[in-house]
Amino acid sequence: MSLSPIKHEILEALLLEPKPIKAADLAKEIKKDFNPVMMHLLGLTRMGYAVSPEKGTYIITSRGKKVIGVAETSKEKAAAILAYAPHDKSFNFYLNIDKPLGQHAHTIRDFANKMEKIDIASLEFHMGRGDFEAWFRGLGDEETAKKLAILKQRNLTGEHLREHLHEITEQRYLDLASLTGQPVAVEEHTHHHEHEPHTHTHAH
Repeated sequence: MSLSPIKHEILEALLLEPKPIKAADLAKEIKKDFNPVMMHLLGLTRMGYAVSPEKGTYIITSRGKKVIGVAETSKEKAAAILAYAPHDKSFNFYLNIDKPLGQHAHTIRDFANKMEKIDIASLEFHMGRGDFEAWFRGLGDEETAKKLAILKQRNLTGEHLREHLHEITEQRYLDLASLTGQPVAVEEHTHHHEHEPHTHTHAH
C-alpha cells in the first residue's frame, strides 16, 4: 500500500527517534503544523505503522519500518554488522579531499565513539557526500544507512549534527548488541566526559 508523501515523511522522522516522541516535538522536527501531523500520526497508528505507548507519544513499529524500506534485522544480521571490519573496510575520516585525519572506525561501536571526538568539519564533509550511509550499507546495516540518508536531508551542521550522529549510531549499537546477546562495551564511556561537560546538553 502506498503512503502519502507526508505520512512517509512522518515515518522517516519517527525512524530517527530512539524513544517515543511527542506529536508536537515531531511536528517541530519536520517543520510542519501540529494539527495535520497529529491527524496523520493517528492514521499511521490505525494502520499499525506507529504505536502510542503512552498518551501523546509515538514510535515507529517494525511494520512501519518495512513500509519505508527498512527490513527487520535478524540476530544473524546483527552479529554480522557488529563484527570487526578489516582494515581495508574501515571508515577513514577526512577533513576534506586529500586531507586524511589519520583516524579510522572499524566497527559500529568504534564509529559511535568517534562521533564524540572527530573534528566537526570532517563530520560535515562526510555527511554532505553521503559517505557515512555508504559505509553502513557496506556493513550490511540498511537501517542505519537509511537513518543517515534521512538525517542528511536535514542539512544539520555543527554540534547539532554531532549529537544526532552519535545518538543514532550509539543506539543502533546497543540495539544490535541486545539482539545478539553480546555484552555491551561501556568502559570507554567513562573517561572522556570530565573535560567536556558542555557537549552533552540536550537543548530540545
